[in-house]
Amino acid sequence: MKKQMLHTPEGVRDIYSLEYGKKSVLEEKLQNVFHLYGYHDIQTPTFEYFDVFGKEIGTTSVKELYKFFDREGNTLVLRPDITPSIARAAMTVFDSENLPIRLCYKGNTFVNQSSYQGRLHENTQVGAEFIGIDSVEADAEMVVMAVDSLREVGLQEFQIHIGSVDFFESLIEETGLSPQEEARLRELISNRNYFGVEELLEQAQAKVTTKTALVVLEELIGGAEVLKEAKKIALNNKILDAVKRLEELHALLVYYGVDKYITYDLSMRGNFDYYTGIIFRGYTYGTGDAIVKGGRYDHLMEKFGKASPSIGFVIVVDELMNAFARQKLEIPYKLKNTMILYDENRQAEAIKLAKEFRSSGKRTELTRKRVDKSLKEYISYAKQNLCVSMLYLRDTKDIEMVNLVTGTGKTVSKTIK
Repeated sequence: MKKQMLHTPEGVRDIYSLEYGKKSVLEEKLQNVFHLYGYHDIQTPTFEYFDVFGKEIGTTSVKELYKFFDREGNTLVLRPDITPSIARAAMTVFDSENLPIRLCYKGNTFVNQSSYQGRLHENTQVGAEFIGIDSVEADAEMVVMAVDSLREVGLQEFQIHIGSVDFFESLIEETGLSPQEEARLRELISNRNYFGVEELLEQAQAKVTTKTALVVLEELIGGAEVLKEAKKIALNNKILDAVKRLEELHALLVYYGVDKYITYDLSMRGNFDYYTGIIFRGYTYGTGDAIVKGGRYDHLMEKFGKASPSIGFVIVVDELMNAFARQKLEIPYKLKNTMILYDENRQAEAIKLAKEFRSSGKRTELTRKRVDKSLKEYISYAKQNLCVSMLYLRDTKDIEMVNLVTGTGKTVSKTIK
């Protein structure tokens, strides 16, 4: 039991010191970008009633939820996804609003994933939601804000993949497959097994035009040129309208000057069942999953009592941290702490000096020197604590000043009055 107490459960971990500081820098920069676009902060509870994330909402699978009970026996859930919480809060707090609402947030999500996936069960997400408008301008704003966010934190090598749920689902509907066959088809497409797709459609005796359209999905990945190709397989007006929406979106992304970061992927399907319209994910080197996940969810708000078309996205900060580490990118974070080390008979002077430093905004660590520890050991200790300088108030009335960055130092005779 004691051994277990010293370890975290599978899928979660401790984050501290330099890593935590760098993570905080990324979160702050991302939120600053959202604020520049006029988004307002909101915080929702870490856990909600089960119904907020139930099957009818279309979020994470029930078996992957962390569930528990309150004193009244209500089933509660650690949030696996923040968007439904924002939708619930928006209907509660902004119920009388008839104009669009821009909200942004930071929080942790919890998904009880299979252990073999090797993924964290707890992730930090920074996200934004544009609630109350169905327009290609809103779609573009979300995509551009995602691009600007990644550029702001110093990432340059990334791509935002954009697809359309309407396009993908309309093609699936055209097959006329049974629910079981549809599920298998989705799995095959997700795994990019198009030989399997062709075989399944032949066995189901799907129409030639439908089979042709689905098999060429693997080729509909690339720049704006794939949208022209997608029009050729438009089997109905809904599919054609979905492609036209993407063309309108692309024109706006060109205006914004971010089209070099864009890849269209018409085989993409949404992570959650509540997605409608465009969906997008951001990818970069050195991560096992997308660092950006987003899309339009025009019918989710209806589940909470009011029709309100919306779009949003999240940036998975933990995946972003992985990308920085593996791409050997530096996150600019430096503590400017000063350590005041003192011998016992100079305690009063050390406290006075620390108070002066702190009142002027200097981060100051105050430490009494033990007689059995050397100055060298305390210098090493100060460096571990990310201090940049040390003042050692000796019992000889001298003050030894050490620059921990350059390793230089000098001794002065001075009494703190």
